[in-house]
Amino acid sequence: MTLISSISGIRGTIGGKVTNNLTPIDIVNFAAAYGTWLTLKSNTKRVVIGRDARPSGPMVQRLVMNTLVGLGFEVIDLGLSTTPTVEIAVPELGAAGGIIITASHNPVEWNALKLLNNKGEFVTKKDGLEILEILNNAYYHFSDVRNLGKVSLRDDLVDVHINKILALKLVDKYAIGKARLKVVVDGVNSSGGLFVPRLLKRLGVEHIIELNCTPTGWFAHNPEPLEENLSEICNYIKTRHADLGICVDPDVDRLVLIDNEGNMFGEEYTLVAVADYVLQHSKSAVVSNLSSSRALKDVAEKHGCRYYASAVGEVNVIEIMKRTDALIGGEGNGGIIYPELHYGRDALVGIALFLSHLVKSGKSCAELRRAYPNYFMAKKKVQLSTGIELDSLLNHLKEQYKQEKINDVDGLRIDFEDAWVHLRKSNTEPIIRVYAEAKTQEKANELADNIITELKALV
Repeated sequence: MTLISSISGIRGTIGGKVTNNLTPIDIVNFAAAYGTWLTLKSNTKRVVIGRDARPSGPMVQRLVMNTLVGLGFEVIDLGLSTTPTVEIAVPELGAAGGIIITASHNPVEWNALKLLNNKGEFVTKKDGLEILEILNNAYYHFSDVRNLGKVSLRDDLVDVHINKILALKLVDKYAIGKARLKVVVDGVNSSGGLFVPRLLKRLGVEHIIELNCTPTGWFAHNPEPLEENLSEICNYIKTRHADLGICVDPDVDRLVLIDNEGNMFGEEYTLVAVADYVLQHSKSAVVSNLSSSRALKDVAEKHGCRYYASAVGEVNVIEIMKRTDALIGGEGNGGIIYPELHYGRDALVGIALFLSHLVKSGKSCAELRRAYPNYFMAKKKVQLSTGIELDSLLNHLKEQYKQEKINDVDGLRIDFEDAWVHLRKSNTEPIIRVYAEAKTQEKANELADNIITELKALV
């Protein structure tokens, strides 16, 4: 079992020994460190808290909220919510920061605290290091009885979020309603099971088939929205003759689509399609991370726009988006970042923009996918054993492939003439992620497997 304290928050498996797992004591300590940091950074004593539906969520949330109350904060409790909703709520409510209690795509045993600044954006590396210093030195000072904080409930922020989406210029709810789409939704028994159908109804979609949409938090399948975990919804689309399927992860910041033939649209192509739609209306730079498909670069160049690649991580993508005034960006795992709404991955705005694009294109979902360059990606992982020096391994590979185009900004990416492979240590799990892309699935798998074999041989 595992506990990971990093610059982006704390993540681990529930139960077990203190400092080895995500226990109540670890949760309280980390919440106290974050609250203390907010006190040093802001005159506002207000913080927003929301969670996904996993069973440990209510316990973790109560521990976090009462710790912050002990530090004198007014805690705005959104209850069951989504990551992008909490991000929007922080500036909307004039809060000093926010915490999303979610382990994203990790299995049900896991939970995490994801930390936001006063803009509703994830804390920076510098911020994270300051919070860890407070944690490691227990620099907490709690309030006396006269200055304790309080908890206020707000259950309307998802509707505020949806209203902001509907007001966007590029979201055409009238065209979506006229298309009379039949949509299957897989909410993986978490927050998306409530809020994706709510959004679709507001967009005018009347025929919604809900699959795994009861928010018990006991995930019906592995919660990461990858092809091997989504066979159920693929079959539903074919047997129910639906126009498309919508899948989200437990905290609703990743969007994966299934076409009308029951095939994966491709999580990489969520961003590709939405970027194509946005760039049709306004030219701008486009940004994704180093592990994202070349197809986005191709689409940007089709519109006469520049493409930029960042290190993996939402905060890194956003940094370059701000620097280049990009109107659209994100990560190839289905993460759409649309700054006109907010700087954060948001599956709900991704749904609204994609459906607007789909119905205006006059194509079926499968036809739209075939309109884009065809690349295939292999996404694999290698368990990271204790004591392994990853940098040394990557340096060996860097030397071995020095004749190719090398990028070592984030791990190691090797670009070949018609393919690439990217190796990096995960920020959220004790693994090395190995992503490869090529013109066929077989070649992508072969490239990833060959690199993993070489990596294991070096170990």
